[in-house]
Amino acid sequence: MATYAIGDIQGCYKPFRKLLDTLKFDPTKDTLWLVGDLINRGPDSLKTLRYIISLGDSVRTILGNHECHMLAVYFGHKKAHKSDTFSDILEADSADQLINWVRSQPVFYEDLKLGYSMLHAGLPPQWTLEQTRACARELEATLRGDNIDAFLSAMYGNTPNIWSENLTGFDRLRFIINCFTRMRYCNQNGKLNLKEKGPIGSQAKYLMPWFMVPNRKTQDCKLLFGHWSTLGLAQANNSWCLDSGCLWGGELSAMRLDGSEQIISQACESSLEPK
Repeated sequence: MATYAIGDIQGCYKPFRKLLDTLKFDPTKDTLWLVGDLINRGPDSLKTLRYIISLGDSVRTILGNHECHMLAVYFGHKKAHKSDTFSDILEADSADQLINWVRSQPVFYEDLKLGYSMLHAGLPPQWTLEQTRACARELEATLRGDNIDAFLSAMYGNTPNIWSENLTGFDRLRFIINCFTRMRYCNQNGKLNLKEKGPIGSQAKYLMPWFMVPNRKTQDCKLLFGHWSTLGLAQANNSWCLDSGCLWGGELSAMRLDGSEQIISQACESSLEPK
């Protein structure tokens, strides 16, 4: 029995299956953790999503920004970008069932026995682990509930950009989803900057990666995340980035969750340039 966490797949089905072959993944014995962005930009979004769903209880996945974007397009609150490649999902005969599966996924997952937690992008330094769980539940209930339409119409935007317990309504939910699915950099007080996307060292001097903020309240938790291909495989302060840029011609990487933090990677091919 083995558990592996895998970085952003983004519809790159062939490298994903090759990586599973390298891992000798057995869905009857082993478990996969997938850090979100299962689909979009790569060539095989529908095939990837259907295969992941077919794995049933052997897979644990969370929502990334690309899944949230697809939901907004599906519900009519956003137009697809020219670079989007999830039209095969939206046009499938089983589109409704696929979308319902996507919106039922969590934004935060943890296994206390293994000692790891997983999210797609980042956490503000003010949140404790218990606050992280509570905020995740708030957002998940909205995405699964009858109010999803109204929320998706208000989801896009970069404000508010700092946490307060006094935030309410869609402002509160927008901050929460921006942290879980879009966050990379913030200042030492946790004020988000959602425009900076480059590698460490390219950002404004007052900004830092969310996982390097001093006195972050989740610094004792082992956190796995993706979303940041220009950062690539990285480990610091009990946090591991697993997005090694498969979509951009890098690698698709898995980390074994047995305490060894062993990394196994599969080379990918792409002509895309990071954006």
